[in-house]
Amino acid sequence: MEIGDNFSGESGNQWLAPVYDMSKRVEIDPEILKTNRCVCINSNAQEIEYYKILRTQIVQKMQQHNWKTLMITSVQQGEGKTITAINMALTFARAFNQTVLLVDSDLKQQSVHQYMNYESEIGLIDYLLDDRPVQELIVWPGIDKLTIMSGGRMIQDSTELLNSQKMKVLVEQMKERYQDRYILFDVPPIIGRADALAFAAVVDCILIVVQAYRTPKNKIKEALDLMPGEKLLGFVLNRQRQY
Repeated sequence: MEIGDNFSGESGNQWLAPVYDMSKRVEIDPEILKTNRCVCINSNAQEIEYYKILRTQIVQKMQQHNWKTLMITSVQQGEGKTITAINMALTFARAFNQTVLLVDSDLKQQSVHQYMNYESEIGLIDYLLDDRPVQELIVWPGIDKLTIMSGGRMIQDSTELLNSQKMKVLVEQMKERYQDRYILFDVPPIIGRADALAFAAVVDCILIVVQAYRTPKNKIKEALDLMPGEKLLGFVLNRQRQY
C-alpha cells in the first residue's frame, strides 16, 4: 500500500522505499483503521494536514539535533497517545526520503496492534527477555516506509525492562542501522506509572499528548516536572472541539 511518493532530487537519483523482504507481512484493513480513528491512512482525511504540520515541526527540531528517537506519551491514561502515535507514524511514512518504525513500548497495556487490527504474537518483550532476533519481531503492514514492532506478551516489570541496558543497546542499534529512519515509541502515561520517567533517559526527545477540556493544569505541571525539559518537544492538544 503506497501512501506517499518517492522523490527525485536535483541529481536525478531517485530515493526508493526499502523492500521489506525480511519482515513479516501483516494484513491491515484501511477501513478498520479509519473506524479506529487512525485517520491518516486516508490522504483525504480532514485531520491529515494537522498531522503534517506537527510532523514538519517535529522533524525540523529533530534534524537540528540529529535526533532519531521520539517518545510519545500522555499526562494521564485515556488521552489518545496511541492513536496519536499511529497517526504520526502514518504521516511520517508519507514524507520523502525517510522511513519510520513504530514501537509499542506500553508493555502492560499494549494496543497498537489492536487499533491496527492484526495479531501481536511476538514483540519487544521477546527481545528483552528471550533474546529473539530483532528482525523476527518487526512486521510490515503493507504500507511503504512504515514498519511496526509490537510489545509481545504482557508483563508487569515493564519499568525495569524499559530502563535496562539491553533496551538502551537496542535503541542505539535502531538509530545506527538506518540513517533515514525515525523511531517512534508509544510509551505509558507519565502520571501513575514509572515507565515514562525511566524511558525518557533512553530516547532523544519527548512529545506529550493532552486531552482538551479534560486534563487538569496541576496534572500537566506534575508531568512536566517529571520529564527532562531539554528533551521535551511540546504538547499535542487532542480531541479539540471543531466549530
